[in-house]
Amino acid sequence: MIDTNIHLHRWTFRRLALDNSEALVQKLKQLGVTEAWAGSYDALFHRDVAGVNRRLTEECSRHPLLKPFGTVNPSLPDWEDDLRRCAEEHEMPGVRLYPNYHGYELSDFRFRRLLKLAAERGMVVQIAVMMEEERTQHSLVRLQHVNTAPLVDLLKEEPAARVMLQNCFRAVRGGLLLKLVATEQVWFDTSTIEGMAGIGRLLKQIPVKRLVLGSHAPLYIPESSILKLRESELAPQQLDAIRLGNAQDLR
Repeated sequence: MIDTNIHLHRWTFRRLALDNSEALVQKLKQLGVTEAWAGSYDALFHRDVAGVNRRLTEECSRHPLLKPFGTVNPSLPDWEDDLRRCAEEHEMPGVRLYPNYHGYELSDFRFRRLLKLAAERGMVVQIAVMMEEERTQHSLVRLQHVNTAPLVDLLKEEPAARVMLQNCFRAVRGGLLLKLVATEQVWFDTSTIEGMAGIGRLLKQIPVKRLVLGSHAPLYIPESSILKLRESELAPQQLDAIRLGNAQDLR
């Protein structure tokens, strides 16, 4: 299995049960995960993005299961150089963005350029639509979900771009979901699928090839992502695609 959505280091607002890399990796292995795409919680607030990405790469190098996805903050100077380092120095398969924490919209011209440059390098662009549910956010950090609607038109201009929306199903649904699926350039992770047999119900709206396993650990317990797969009546081919094949094709 490939878990496309985990984080290393410390969550800013409280300690988490698996915020130690060794413990998190051990748990993922116990659950059958053979590869995990890792960002860093430091990326949300640290201005030294190069340092965040360097530490993330160093930590992942200690655990072959982990694949680093660095961050780029296009609201900071020299962000293009951070993207270059992610690709050339750290050899990352993609980057993970936090627009609501970094203070920009997807309609921002800097994001348009980031999407273009990442596509030219063949890098996946992961966008965290939310990190923490609005019900549990700290009173000083009340953030809206990222508005993903601009992607529908942006992706027409960048046909080589590949985007994954993480933690998105509290915000992306209905007509917007169908429009994003229709681009054939957007993938979604399972982290915020809710309700009994939620994956099965979602697959009545979107093709299975657009869905990948994502636990959002350690903010969410990683066991929940496995239970979501088990409680839906999925064909073996669907299970294989969500657990492994779709992520392999994406990277």
